[in-house]
Amino acid sequence: MLKKINIVPRWIIFLLDIGVTCFSFLLALILQKNLVLSSLQWEPVLNTFILLTISNLLVFASVKTYSGIVRYTGMQDAVRIIVAVFLSSALLLLVSKATEGSANTFVLDNVVIILYSSFSFLCLISYRIAVKFLFSYAKNYKMKKKTVVIFGAGEAGVATKRVLEHDTHNNINLLAFIDDDRKKTNKALDGVPIVSFADFSEMVKINEVDELVISSFTITTKRKNDIVDFCLNHDIQVLNVPPYNKWNEGRFNSKQLQTIKIEDLLERDAIVINNNQIRNQIKGKRVLVTGAAGSIGSEIVRQLLAYHPELIILCDQAETPLHSLELELNERKTNVNCIPFLADITSEQRMEDMFTQFKPQYVYHAAAYKHVPMMELNPSEAVKNNVLGTKLISDLSVKHYVERFVMVSTDKAVNPTNVMGASKRLAEIYVQGLSKEIANSTKFITTRFGNVLGSNGSVINRFKDQILKGGPVTVTHPNITRYFMTIPEACQLVLEAGSMGNGGEIFVFDMGEPVTIADLAKKMIRLYGYIPNIDIDITYSGLRPGEKLYEELLSDAENTLKTYHEKIMIAKVREVALHDIEAKFTEFRRLVNSSENENEMVALMKALVPEFISNNSVFESLDGNAKVVGIGGGG
Repeated sequence: MLKKINIVPRWIIFLLDIGVTCFSFLLALILQKNLVLSSLQWEPVLNTFILLTISNLLVFASVKTYSGIVRYTGMQDAVRIIVAVFLSSALLLLVSKATEGSANTFVLDNVVIILYSSFSFLCLISYRIAVKFLFSYAKNYKMKKKTVVIFGAGEAGVATKRVLEHDTHNNINLLAFIDDDRKKTNKALDGVPIVSFADFSEMVKINEVDELVISSFTITTKRKNDIVDFCLNHDIQVLNVPPYNKWNEGRFNSKQLQTIKIEDLLERDAIVINNNQIRNQIKGKRVLVTGAAGSIGSEIVRQLLAYHPELIILCDQAETPLHSLELELNERKTNVNCIPFLADITSEQRMEDMFTQFKPQYVYHAAAYKHVPMMELNPSEAVKNNVLGTKLISDLSVKHYVERFVMVSTDKAVNPTNVMGASKRLAEIYVQGLSKEIANSTKFITTRFGNVLGSNGSVINRFKDQILKGGPVTVTHPNITRYFMTIPEACQLVLEAGSMGNGGEIFVFDMGEPVTIADLAKKMIRLYGYIPNIDIDITYSGLRPGEKLYEELLSDAENTLKTYHEKIMIAKVREVALHDIEAKFTEFRRLVNSSENENEMVALMKALVPEFISNNSVFESLDGNAKVVGIGGGG
């Protein structure tokens, strides 16, 4: 029944507050007279009640004690009541002092006023708390009670407690706060005990815990993984408090408490980059980003905004994603002029027009076809876009005096087993050769890294879709591993490497430890509350065309040099002379226009990149038959 009661109008609360104060004054008067009312003169009592009512009407209207919703009474309501009672008592005291010579006007003395103020505060607070608990009971008595613990006994932890207590859709029993700070353990926060994680691990043997909420923003990824593994082993759901920047005016709500995602567990500690160096180079410059609407390109654009370039040209051939990026940037109301330029990077005239019109000083080349099986089926497109497209953009960069050209490459260019990886290695070779040829002009820098979390076509997004559909989750091979990096981290390192390069380098990033994809699938299934191979099956489909079990960041023939940034290294590769490859790239142009020449095209790729050995592909028959042209592979 109480659940159906709407919020009481403010005027009713206002009248209740006035009535409670009158009752408190009457109670104070009775106690002051030792419960003997026969000696009271009723005219002064009536005058006092009239005075009290008028003064409280003014005070309570000014302080707005009625403005809070009674069932959600909190500290702010208590403060308003204290202020109102203090002002009311002060007015009575002033009237008492002013009418000391008129004994029969009012019934006011110091004892009555003190008793009145005490009773008023207690009664005003008490009826609010009573209503609050009554509604809480009515809301929860038929709901199953969930036992919850909060990791992090700080401000975010207290805010989380408030959110859980006010959640109308859950009946919460907060068992404990957990904190790794020994100074906090064995104490209490807001009446709830604070325990160490070791104590919590013993606690779960006695108490059935339903949820653990991580409300710490300083927790390391390794620590977070340890907590999640423990909870998954004990069938405890793990939720995450949103970061501060997603709180609305310093608050968040229960709907923002989300199940922890696999991306949260694959993240690594925040990286530090040289923002000043990047800013000094980028500020006031005209910057071209190819593939600007893609996962990497769009994030590069977002991060460039912070360095205040004069202009960013957003070049992409995907109309809808480019339009979405334009709308996003418009909503940001940035001062940077961002111009969408819809074009194919292989269109010579369109690219020439772009360079002539905008005269970019920096180029971030992120445009590429990246899906391995797709490129294995369409090698001419891989060569056209990844090889010839890169050649065109880099040649135009030299022609139009671009200061820096930063190319985004991939770990699949190392000892490639597929057309896509080989095409990216060929792009690296051309950019290196061009850099050596024009040593005192445009600086060409290549960055190489592995898979990024949440990118378009990412295995994680694929697994999510399969889990939501009830499975099965498809993994190509039980032993397949991949490196992972978040999109923002990868793009930060691209900007940093681009700023530190002197030209001709291939920068490789510290990708951390490789992740077994089968284990990743199992963990994701468990994070969604299912049991692998019971609730949701995991099936193995076999390696796809061109796919290999282990990705590499460096080939056997390479080693690395350290840079001032611990996560960025320089790959030492065999040098490539531009005159050795120019004729072969001209040959690619002829072959790319004829689908009948695909075998000849791939054979030429293998000749230019001798370490390109096809795996699980129709092009395996070409291995060993390609004529080595003598340029060296290196990738």
